[in-house]
Amino acid sequence: MRLGSAKSIGLVGLKAFVINAQAFISPGLPYFSIIGLPDASLSESRERVKSACSSCGFRWPQTRVTVNLSPASRPKRGSSHDLAIATSVLGAGGVVPVEGFEQTIALGELNLDGSVLPITGVLPILAYAKELGVQRVFLPEANMEEAAIVPGIEVTGLMHLGQLVEHMGGRAIYHIPDTVVDSGQTTDITIQDQNAPGATNLDMDQVIGQEGTKWALTVAAAGGHHILMVGPPGAGKSMMARCLPGILPPLGAKEQLEVASIRSLCGTLKQYGVSDIPPFEAPHHTASMASLVGGGSGLATPGAITKAHCGVLFMDEAPEFSPRALQALREPLEIGEIILSRAKGSTSFPARFQLVMAANPCPCGYGYGTGERCTCSPRERTRYWNRISGPIMDRIDIQTTVPPVSDLGGASPNVTGLGHGDAGHRQSSAEIRQQVIMAREAAGKRFKEEGWTCNAQAGGEWLRANTGQKSLAVVNEAMRKKHLSLRGADRTLRLAWTLADLDGRYGPNVDDVAVGIMMRTRTA
Repeated sequence: MRLGSAKSIGLVGLKAFVINAQAFISPGLPYFSIIGLPDASLSESRERVKSACSSCGFRWPQTRVTVNLSPASRPKRGSSHDLAIATSVLGAGGVVPVEGFEQTIALGELNLDGSVLPITGVLPILAYAKELGVQRVFLPEANMEEAAIVPGIEVTGLMHLGQLVEHMGGRAIYHIPDTVVDSGQTTDITIQDQNAPGATNLDMDQVIGQEGTKWALTVAAAGGHHILMVGPPGAGKSMMARCLPGILPPLGAKEQLEVASIRSLCGTLKQYGVSDIPPFEAPHHTASMASLVGGGSGLATPGAITKAHCGVLFMDEAPEFSPRALQALREPLEIGEIILSRAKGSTSFPARFQLVMAANPCPCGYGYGTGERCTCSPRERTRYWNRISGPIMDRIDIQTTVPPVSDLGGASPNVTGLGHGDAGHRQSSAEIRQQVIMAREAAGKRFKEEGWTCNAQAGGEWLRANTGQKSLAVVNEAMRKKHLSLRGADRTLRLAWTLADLDGRYGPNVDDVAVGIMMRTRTA
């Protein structure tokens, strides 16, 4: 009996687990089988591995070859385990020593000529390997820039399976195609920060007028609140939403790693790099529910809400989204996580995002002011707004009307009644960000023992216990008049605490609570 083994790491969502590939070469008719719940792409690795091993000068056994992927009860997916399967077979064939892989992980997709192709999800995989105390990892050369993000672990880049054989003391005859050499010459993954030139192309000082909406966005950024902007076409809703990441606080080290891990899993880390700039996702209003929350056959893949984790999810033309897609946001908005159950198992992804919605006042877009240009019937308007259900609207902390800009000088009416902003001076994103950071720091110190980072995460019990009785009386009166639900009352208190933080005070007063109630109700 000849056995060979190697280790790989699989991912279910962002959660990693070790896969042991054990190969057994036994007497019998020539046949190569892979067992242990592989998916279609992993089952097809039989032909890739067989051809790749032959390209190294290894004579494939004319007997039965069986590879078991344990734990056998967990589904395995993807082509990133090709290298481990090939290594186990080479070990069983005596080409490489089997005892050299106890503390070694082999990851990579194999081409038919033995070249090693890049994979996705390297960052969460290496972070897990480091936790396990793995001493050595073999990776595709094209993934080495990403691997450098995780220090403290020995990583060896490969362009061909024959290189792994030589690293482990075996002998191989192989040729690395020129195309593989070229593909290995990838650009470095950039490290960006919010102060870097070109980090964002839009700035709040480019927005003409809309001081009331800018202040509402400042409050939303300072407290992590969800916001809905309603206004006619061309009023600046989309532009201001895209400015929001520029006024949010920079991501911390832990958040940067979480965002980078998600992008690594999605294969977009090279595009974005490792950055402290909060991510921004803007799915089209025709997006399906699966593309928004995640989905796919077998085990689910991340959707837009996971890609927006620690950042902003912008839904332009929100009432035009599918009602099913909008309803799917309810649980993630509450718990900051999405759990997707499929036939082959459940997958959980982080989804702690800040929701920004933009909408026209009616389907034609001109149902504002006197409404003389509006061509919509009352029934069409009702159907338009009924797409956003009451439970979704109740989870949106701030609703603000964005008026049309009356002149290029920037003057526009302050419909929010907040009285903040100066039409003569357009605050830049950097100036607004400083206000937001100071408010977030105040909240962070206050919630240090609870583990919350902003007011939007504060629990209702804490808010009711630490808010003054006069302020609570205003909320109770609004609840008696059916203006607020219990959820709405807690979200009003969170808004009030944010307003106090922006004003440099500890704890909200009656005026803060009154403004918080007003911000939850859109003016006409």
